[in-house]
Amino acid sequence: MMNAANSSPQVERFHPRVEANFMVKVMLNGRPVVAKARDLSMAGLYLLAHPAPGQERLTVSIPLPDDCEVVTQCHVRRQESDGVALEFEELDWEDLFALARFLHPRLR
Repeated sequence: MMNAANSSPQVERFHPRVEANFMVKVMLNGRPVVAKARDLSMAGLYLLAHPAPGQERLTVSIPLPDDCEVVTQCHVRRQESDGVALEFEELDWEDLFALARFLHPRLR
């Protein structure tokens, strides 16, 4: 759907996103690189960083404040000028519950 005031397509999300504003580790060529997360949902996150050209999958380590660290594979969904949108490939139940504990109190 196109918005008359904005020429870019409007994306409707199934999972609401909340501001993350914390650092995550991204594995690039076997090395951990730190990047800032802009937002987070049950389905993925947005990083204010860019992967290497052509890289379609990344491993991320998300240290949830006052909880555990979620480590998972992500698929690059889209790249924008300020960063990259990542979609989680697979999360176990423990990781899903940890994300829910982080997200739930921050949803408005």
